[in-house]
Amino acid sequence: MLSFFLTCIRMIQGLINAFKKKEFQVVFTLVLLLLLSGTIFYHKEEGLSILDALYFCVTTLTTVGNAEFVPQTNIGKIFTIIYIFAGTGLTFSVVGRIAVGIYLSKQRDN
Repeated sequence: MLSFFLTCIRMIQGLINAFKKKEFQVVFTLVLLLLLSGTIFYHKEEGLSILDALYFCVTTLTTVGNAEFVPQTNIGKIFTIIYIFAGTGLTFSVVGRIAVGIYLSKQRDN
């Protein structure tokens, strides 16, 4: 449990460090907008609950995947294809920038 707590602290420090850069703010905002739009789409079009739709969006954009749900409508499948191509790069950009922020905060601590 202690290692989880320390990891969370490092991640928060990395976020704080990353948020100092305008590029990160823009990419982070785009990812949040992608998650919001995807959640609304899957809730309205595929009938998922808000939490299930958000969960599906996060697992899709992080390439973890979710075998329990597959879009049932043609528009849902087309949207998912576009969503994956548009969102995966942005999501990993955010993750990479947080990692750089963690690295930089560790450098400052040393």
